[in-house]
Amino acid sequence: MSKDLIEITRLLNLYIDGAGKGNADKLNEAFHSSARWFGTMAGTDYDLDKTAFVALMVGSPGDGGNLTAKISDIQVDGTAASATIKEEGFWGTLSFTDYFQLCVLDGRWQITSKTFAHTGGTH
Repeated sequence: MSKDLIEITRLLNLYIDGAGKGNADKLNEAFHSSARWFGTMAGTDYDLDKTAFVALMVGSPGDGGNLTAKISDIQVDGTAASATIKEEGFWGTLSFTDYFQLCVLDGRWQITSKTFAHTGGTH
């Protein structure tokens, strides 16, 4: 595995652990300071900046005991990458497909955005 794939995988796992356990340090390490989160769930549109997303995850961690999250795809092209994570059991019953954009900024890989598709369960 290339050093880029290793680092991108590490960042995605920081997201998985940080969102699941409500760990702000892991989320802050993984995401660029200007990162954004987008998606729609149950008719509500979400457009959050990093501060709001980290606060949401710290206040309401995603892993209630049965969260599974799997990195299903990583594509790298030079200093840009995209990745997909499939989550089930988020907040107990929700399923998501998460699409991440990453790039090398300030000399290191960082997640710059997450767009999610709510694929199952109710909140």
